[in-house]
Amino acid sequence: MLAKRVYEIEESAMVKLTSLIDEMRRKGIKVISFAIGEPDFPTPKHIVDAAIEALNSGFTHYTPSMGIYELREAIAEKCNTQNKIPCKVKEVLVTPTKLAVYLAVMACINEGDEVIIPDPSWVTYEACVKLAGGKPVFVPTYEENNYALTQESLQSAITSRTKMIIINTPSNPTGAVYTMSELKVIADIAKDYNLLVLSDEIYEELVYEGKNYSIASLDNMFERTLTVNGFSKTYAMTGWRLGWVVGPEPLIEAMNKIQQHTLTCSCSFAQKAGIVALKGDRKPVEDMVREFKERREIICKGLNEIPGFNCKKPAGTFYVFPSYTFNQNSLEFSEFLLREARVAVTPGSAFGKCGEKHIRISYATSRENIKEGLERISKAVSKIS
Repeated sequence: MLAKRVYEIEESAMVKLTSLIDEMRRKGIKVISFAIGEPDFPTPKHIVDAAIEALNSGFTHYTPSMGIYELREAIAEKCNTQNKIPCKVKEVLVTPTKLAVYLAVMACINEGDEVIIPDPSWVTYEACVKLAGGKPVFVPTYEENNYALTQESLQSAITSRTKMIIINTPSNPTGAVYTMSELKVIADIAKDYNLLVLSDEIYEELVYEGKNYSIASLDNMFERTLTVNGFSKTYAMTGWRLGWVVGPEPLIEAMNKIQQHTLTCSCSFAQKAGIVALKGDRKPVEDMVREFKERREIICKGLNEIPGFNCKKPAGTFYVFPSYTFNQNSLEFSEFLLREARVAVTPGSAFGKCGEKHIRISYATSRENIKEGLERISKAVSKIS
């Protein structure tokens, strides 16, 4: 009865794990979760107040499918000034960030087209490509190369069917932030082989060393790049389901055509709040980033003190991606930690073959939880080390 495409994709490991954690907690089991990819901070009050004002004023109906003009204008201004992406308002589509990835792939990928995806990476990229009838081509990346796609690895993966390269910087799950030179390698290859680039930059503000650059800002790259971003991570607005994509007008129009027949438009009053998020007080964002940086120090130091772990300090996001030496694959090891330590982590294999023998830990939780979770992990692994 089901369409074949449904069998082509796997259930989201992260969503499935969240359900399991909730079930355990309902049974009274105290689980410390290092698995959830969302800030544990409240949405800043001035953003919430803007949504309440919009609701009270009756701004609760459909908006233009592209998004309200004022928000698209604010996004375009932010992209031009902060990211150096030369986009116009007509080249901005307001849509939930995850849906933006789906719309981009659906609008650009034909049956049999190949899409290069770094390994490890967020599993949703693979699912979207498969749903579009495309073929994911996974290119291994390694810690010693900053988990970046290299010239050699890219060129060896390109065929006559290659249509797109997907990148994510800062990266989920590794926390790696692509350098300008690493982006230039990808840009040069994209131009040489006439490829599109889908750049997911949802973690762009969560950078602790260096700076995050947008590949669309490089010479002659805007015309072949779709840049996805949003409010979820920077402004602790995961439940608001609000984001955007910017790119050349023909591609944005094509994506909007699909949006008109699916989502129709993003949430009206959330869009009003989005304007205030972009134009309002930056202190809550700065405070959050400062706290994440401190937590990063705690989690990295703590993991490296546990025999069997090696945790490199990531430049961005709120994830660490430690390797381990225990004689279990990452799924088995994650299940062991949940069962024995009551600590939830995400198996590295959920992000690709190169994620094996790693786990992803989100430190988007309190310092107290981080310290207790580390103690629990240390006690649990002492039984198998």
